[in-house]
Amino acid sequence: MNFQEFIKDWRVILLIVLVIGSIGIVSYHGISQGIDLKGGSTIQIHLAEPVDVSNMSIVTAVLDKRLNAFGVNDVSVRASGDQDVIVQIAGVKPEEVQNIVGTPGKFEGKIDNQTALVGSSIKSVKPYTVTGKNWEVPFSVTTEAAKNFAQLAKGKAGTPVDMYLDGKLISSPEISAELATGTASTDVQIRGGNQTKEAAQEEAKSIQVVLESGALPVSVSIVSVKSLSAELGSQFKYGALIAGVLTLLAIALIIFIRYRNPILVIPIIITSLAELVLILGVASVIHWTIDLPAIAGILAAIGTGVDDQIIITDEVLKEGVVTKKTVTALKFKINNAFFIIFASAATLIASMLPLAYVGITRGVTGIGVLSGFAFTTIIGVLVGIFLTRPVYAKFIELLLAKDKKEEKKSIQDEKSVNTSRKGKKRKNKKGRR
Repeated sequence: MNFQEFIKDWRVILLIVLVIGSIGIVSYHGISQGIDLKGGSTIQIHLAEPVDVSNMSIVTAVLDKRLNAFGVNDVSVRASGDQDVIVQIAGVKPEEVQNIVGTPGKFEGKIDNQTALVGSSIKSVKPYTVTGKNWEVPFSVTTEAAKNFAQLAKGKAGTPVDMYLDGKLISSPEISAELATGTASTDVQIRGGNQTKEAAQEEAKSIQVVLESGALPVSVSIVSVKSLSAELGSQFKYGALIAGVLTLLAIALIIFIRYRNPILVIPIIITSLAELVLILGVASVIHWTIDLPAIAGILAAIGTGVDDQIIITDEVLKEGVVTKKTVTALKFKINNAFFIIFASAATLIASMLPLAYVGITRGVTGIGVLSGFAFTTIIGVLVGIFLTRPVYAKFIELLLAKDKKEEKKSIQDEKSVNTSRKGKKRKNKKGRR
């Protein structure tokens, strides 16, 4: 096989296309960074009582909706067991969202201490408005809730409607003459005020978010808040980059010491870099967050890839006699190497799956933080055994075939020289006679 055949191989073409595509995707979409790289906060929320899977899904969905409505872009809300929720927020101070995530969100509107509206009656919430130090949050309710409100409000013009959020009175607007006629209206407003315009905006925004997201099925409390500065995250990122460079240099040195052939160092380094680009490309496509455990998984996957390339190289470089069956023997050696590689990959993936499962089911606390390590390791191994390892094997096949041809030519040249010398010796002997 010559170099042109190597470039035309479908695996080589596919690898080149995917590497270029991964570079483009990462450049366009970027990579989601964890709080240990970008900085941010981790908030642990404890539920008042254990809940089943269905209610836990409601809790995480409500919290996620609240944070996204509040304007938090980089947020992760995950269950941790049946009584805890872990909220990770990148690039946001915890005090900015602490009240939002720690609020149950139970809404009630009462007229003369009779419940006229509840949170489940709310159909939609409109944007809040702030005038001076006063604010207003308009929303619409269901037709049934409007009829119930109209019945309780009939003939009670000027009576306050006490509106409670989690048992706290937040507003007491008076029933207007139009609403006291008994005619149902689906439009309702909550009004209030604060000491400053900024405080009024913050209060109105919080109430709007809570009303939009709905109530949690159980009371919650914030157990702990851990913050990580962006500066420390930058140090982690810089340290990870240095570790990666040192890893590549160590790999190059070990390969050179083992084979004493610089030609073998280059393809192994290129293959390792290709694996890194492909892993980051996959992470960018599926929006997988890259944190320190994930970086450790990437390094582990690349290290495993180097081990596999050494196995391939050792198998095909075994000494043998140059015959017409060299190509067949070479393919047999490569197949033997891949049998070892697939067996090793299956063992590694099997050992990583429990860590990934724990991370999915238990959240990001304790051993769950290793889910990123497990996931990126599995991605790296799969990318390697199906893409980069076969391409490297093709390269070694090309290199070895070239060496074999040169060796065969050298042997033939040596035989020709020996034959020529023997012929000269015979002629010299005849001449002496």
